[in-house]
Amino acid sequence: MNAGNLLSYSIPVLKTSTKGADALELMSDHYVQHLPIVNSEQLLGLISEEDVLEHDSEESIGSYQLSLQQAQVHESTHIFDVMSQLAHAKLSLIPVVGDQEEFLGVISLQDLINYFASSFSFGEAGGIIVLEMSKPDYALSEISRVVEAEGVAILSTFISATLEDNRIYVHIKINKLEIQRVTAALERYGYDVHAMYSDDQDSDVYKDRFESFMHYLNF
Repeated sequence: MNAGNLLSYSIPVLKTSTKGADALELMSDHYVQHLPIVNSEQLLGLISEEDVLEHDSEESIGSYQLSLQQAQVHESTHIFDVMSQLAHAKLSLIPVVGDQEEFLGVISLQDLINYFASSFSFGEAGGIIVLEMSKPDYALSEISRVVEAEGVAILSTFISATLEDNRIYVHIKINKLEIQRVTAALERYGYDVHAMYSDDQDSDVYKDRFESFMHYLNF
């Protein structure tokens, strides 16, 4: 999945003649803190709420000194890299450009949340197991062998990292709600089960996984 496959056309674009007050109103209407400034098909930059608040809101934004002129991704950028840039710059959206640097549209943080919520088997019934280990000990093939030996399939995985002691968390989504047998097997093979969840628990589990993923991309 690339950036060009996830474009949103519902977010308005601004012109250099747009007043700061109008830009703030549009941000509020669309629940974002940033909007692109476009001249014809050329992306001029990304304006933030902070940019407007630091200037006269009755002036046109073309007179503003923008703090996010280089915030953009190419349409071929992988969605993981889009996520990384959004997280690193703390953006609510990011503009997407084509081969000729022409503006194509934007990807909002909400677009990405919706995409991840409907992808990677997040919505499939099953349990979630989180293993904690050091990076050198990670081998997905070995983890899969233990899990599949219990007659269970792995639907999706991802890794989040910490800055402490080279530790990682391996998040595993399986196709069974009954996860105790799988966690017991993993523990027999020396794996440290950090946490486990099932679909009948708190619905915020998916939000927690997404936030963990965003945290990982910041490193």
